[in-house]
Amino acid sequence: MRTCDVIAKKRDGGKLTSKELEFVVQGFIEEEITDYQMSAFLMACYIRGLDIDETGNLTKVMASSGEQVDLSAISGIKVDKHSTGGIGDKTTLVVGPLVAAAGVPVAKMSGRGLGYTGGTIDKLESIPEFNPYLKENEFIRQVSKIGIAIVGATENINPADKKIYALRDVTATVSSIPLIASSIMSKKIAGGADAIVLDVKVGSGAFMKKPDDARELAKLMVNIGEKAGRKTVAVITNMNEPLGFTVGNALEVKEAIDTLKGKGPKDLTELCLTIGSHMLVLGEAETSVKSAREKLEEVICSGKALKKFAQFVEAQDGNPEVIDNYDILPRAKIVSDYIASGDGYISSIDAEAVGKAALELGAGRATKDDKIDSSVGIVLKHKVGDHVEAGDVLVEIHANDIVLLDRADTIIDNAISISKEKLEKKAMVMEVIS
Repeated sequence: MRTCDVIAKKRDGGKLTSKELEFVVQGFIEEEITDYQMSAFLMACYIRGLDIDETGNLTKVMASSGEQVDLSAISGIKVDKHSTGGIGDKTTLVVGPLVAAAGVPVAKMSGRGLGYTGGTIDKLESIPEFNPYLKENEFIRQVSKIGIAIVGATENINPADKKIYALRDVTATVSSIPLIASSIMSKKIAGGADAIVLDVKVGSGAFMKKPDDARELAKLMVNIGEKAGRKTVAVITNMNEPLGFTVGNALEVKEAIDTLKGKGPKDLTELCLTIGSHMLVLGEAETSVKSAREKLEEVICSGKALKKFAQFVEAQDGNPEVIDNYDILPRAKIVSDYIASGDGYISSIDAEAVGKAALELGAGRATKDDKIDSSVGIVLKHKVGDHVEAGDVLVEIHANDIVLLDRADTIIDNAISISKEKLEKKAMVMEVIS
């Protein structure tokens, strides 16, 4: 088998076999296939597309490219969740302990963020002394003991995806829906969970800007999951404004804890209850989404969810006092108010622009080597549909550098629109696909 023949076959619209896909992926990992050959292959896939069989086979090959986590020693059905990424997305920090407190084990591997804000691991690391790296036996032991562990993925998990994604990022092939689906699902399958709930975000602050594209991606990932023997559900959610009020690592941790206390923003609470409910049903702890939601609401009201969060943080060497004392989280030196210039209703908040402002402050990474400032970020004081008057504070900007503050302030200038008439707000949960 020759690399150029496989490339030519896909270039001409042919259907690749599982052996051909394995040949290309393994050859690339072992450096028998060059970057320029793999770039040509990826572009052929981008232009010609991959059908469901090809995408499923590619996912399987990538998931098998390194170690696969064996969670069989943990009792019960292990349910994972994944978000395609959005501005202010701190759902894992809420959903993980919430679902674990309701009796479904959560053994989750998460990543760091490359973009506007940090990933789940970056957010958790803003908690003093928190340790996101456990050995596999420690990871399994912790889930067996307290029902939850959230750790950073090791280099040995799905090395094919890491290497291929780095090349996609510089060859304009990131936005291929089959390649996105295989990237996400190969990581989830390698993670060892029995069932998966996918949060597919759509809107200005999401990778998928159009509902039809989000629906296509969701259906494809559900299909891949089911064929791989994983019960899978996808929830398509609105990302036309930031999720919750906070964007930035320590700020988002605080808001997640508030949500576990039953004091969180309505949109974040709704999303977490929806995702968590489907996790309970897939984990066979409840028979319906309705009863699962009632169970989760009870777990929040009783304080069990907050207690589980503290237990989880302490188990990974973090300071559990964070639930009562937010002052131990990193705090920015400067807090600047952005003021409304007129009266009216907030008609839109450009989530992507808010994310860019947070990135300017240092809340995220433009490159993988950038260091995140956990203390900085954006705090919205109002959401779409709220009435404001001239002089009201619209946004708090948390910064450690006056120059970066000015840059963020300039971006925020164009992020929030105010109109005389109140517009109908779109629902948080747009569709569920199973």
